[in-house]
Amino acid sequence: MTELVFATDRDVRVNFGVFAGRNATQAEIDDLARALREEAATFAIVAEERHEFGDDVEAAVRQIVIEIPDAREDRVLAIAERWAKACIHARTELGELGSEI
Repeated sequence: MTELVFATDRDVRVNFGVFAGRNATQAEIDDLARALREEAATFAIVAEERHEFGDDVEAAVRQIVIEIPDAREDRVLAIAERWAKACIHARTELGELGSEI
């Protein structure tokens, strides 16, 4: 099962497109930035759309990547998860799939 929010060695990632069926809007990214300001003075938010191709596989992934040095990972994960759930529940093109999170 795909996780909504997870941490890597370098950043926190939100599998936004899998659950929302769309990219995050600029206003939603701005809301995330306001929430993260309490955790760090400096950070980057990358709205990423990746297209991967293999032998019989094509995949498009829409993620939000949060690069935030010197912050508590657990706090960033919690903020990102609250933000993503609020965005997805407010406006989802997937109907019932969005309500599963």
